[in-house]
Amino acid sequence: MISFYKTTGGVMRKIEALEEDCWVSAVAPTDEEISFLQDELGIAEEFVNAALDEEEAAHVENEDGQTLIIMDIPMSEKSDSGVNYATLPMGIIVTDNHIVTVSLRENIVIRDMTAGLVKNINTKFKTEFVLYLLLRMATRFLQYLRQIDKRTVFLERQLRKSMRNKELIQLMDLQKSLVYFQTSLKSNESVLEKITRGRYIKMYEDDHDLLEDVLIEIKQALEMCNIYSSILSGTMDAFASVISNNLNIVMKLLASITIIMAIPTMVFSFYGMNIGDGMESAGLFGAGSIFIPVAISAVATLVAAIVLYKKDLF
Repeated sequence: MISFYKTTGGVMRKIEALEEDCWVSAVAPTDEEISFLQDELGIAEEFVNAALDEEEAAHVENEDGQTLIIMDIPMSEKSDSGVNYATLPMGIIVTDNHIVTVSLRENIVIRDMTAGLVKNINTKFKTEFVLYLLLRMATRFLQYLRQIDKRTVFLERQLRKSMRNKELIQLMDLQKSLVYFQTSLKSNESVLEKITRGRYIKMYEDDHDLLEDVLIEIKQALEMCNIYSSILSGTMDAFASVISNNLNIVMKLLASITIIMAIPTMVFSFYGMNIGDGMESAGLFGAGSIFIPVAISAVATLVAAIVLYKKDLF
């Protein structure tokens, strides 16, 4: 779907057709819409293909007066196990007359821009508009990282009460999300540093300050991502040790119970064997002789329980 937007009176408004100095948003474009981008706007075919490649790495390049900026943007999706976070490449193409964004799916950054949540932007000033777009992307990274941190704390509290696979799987998903964020943020930082040199898009004095703000936000997000990733990795290792320790305790308890229960069985098995008439003559199999193995097994069981308890095995 292709939509057209233009700033009028300081407000982002949707327009019906292509105009000069407007923003063209292409989300999951069809073949006809891709042809429109190439034929009507003169965008290079490789630029469009790069923006629609889900595995495309973040980079910036110039060709025939057009600039392509591929950046990884954060995304969140609800699933049965909770909320999953990932990244998706989005292409920003700057031409002489228009700004074009191309992405495979609708994302939160585009929604924020179209909803007017980003103030003081003007589609006429292309460099400034691109930088505000990148700043919104960096802000969303920070917001999602804070959500991941809160979710991690909540899952840790749940795991302290009960070790369940559900919470452990969610922690693993969050750890995977942090790896995606970390990789994408490093790539985005590299692209922004290239843009800082001023070789790819024309920069004005105010634009340098805005670009510096974007870089600060990206660096902060990367630092937060590294910290949260280290904390979550340590948490997972700690809970793995706790689970292993709990398993050892259970196995020790079961082994101790097995030993104690085996003693009466051994005693009664011994008395149940046909070992001759000597014991009969001794009166061990006479009337009331059932109390003898009972007494022996009780004493032996008690002694074994005391020994196991003192050895901290019971």
